[in-house]
Amino acid sequence: MSTREKTKKTVFREELNIPENVEINISGSLIQVKGPKGNNEKRLADPKIEIKKENNKLILESKSYVKKEKRVIKTFKAHLNNLINGVTNPYVYQLKICSGHFPMSVSVSNNKVIIKNFFAEKIPREAKILPNVEVNINGDMITVKSIDRELAGQTASNIEQACRITNKDRRVFMDGIYITSKSENLEV
Repeated sequence: MSTREKTKKTVFREELNIPENVEINISGSLIQVKGPKGNNEKRLADPKIEIKKENNKLILESKSYVKKEKRVIKTFKAHLNNLINGVTNPYVYQLKICSGHFPMSVSVSNNKVIIKNFFAEKIPREAKILPNVEVNINGDMITVKSIDRELAGQTASNIEQACRITNKDRRVFMDGIYITSKSENLEV
C-alpha cells in the first residue's frame, strides 16, 4: 500500500432534521429559516463545506475528512439547530435585580435598559437592547426573549455588564443585575 492511499480520506457528512412547520431557504452562504414564531437568518460560509437541503433534512458535507472541517461542520450544525429551535420556541433569559445598599430603578426606553440610582450614582447606566429582542421588567425580574439565541444572550450580557463594579469587595457590595437562567427554549 502506497503512502498516498493511506492518507486518502472519505467524505464527512452530518444531517439535521427539519421540523414540519419550519421552512429553510439556502442561497449561497445565506440560510433563512422561517417558522411559526418568526424568521431567522445567518451567513455560514466555508469553501470546503457544502450545505444542501434534501427532502426534510439539511445535509452538511465536506469532501475531506480532516479535523478542521469536522469542527467547522459541527459548529455549523449547532448554529443551524439554534436557528431552527428559535423559530419554533423563542429563547428566554431571566435576570434578577439585586439592590441591597441603594434602591435602584430599572426601566426600558428607546432600545435601552436604564438603571438609575445604582450605588447612588447621579448618571444613570444604560445597556443596549439589540434588534429583534424583547425585554420585560416585572418587579425584580427581567425577562429577555428572542428567536435568535445569540442576540438574546448578548442583550442579557449587556444588561449584566452595565452593572459591573470595580474596586469594591464583591462579597460585601453584591448590588447589580445577574443572569439567573440562560437560554431556556421555552414555549412562551
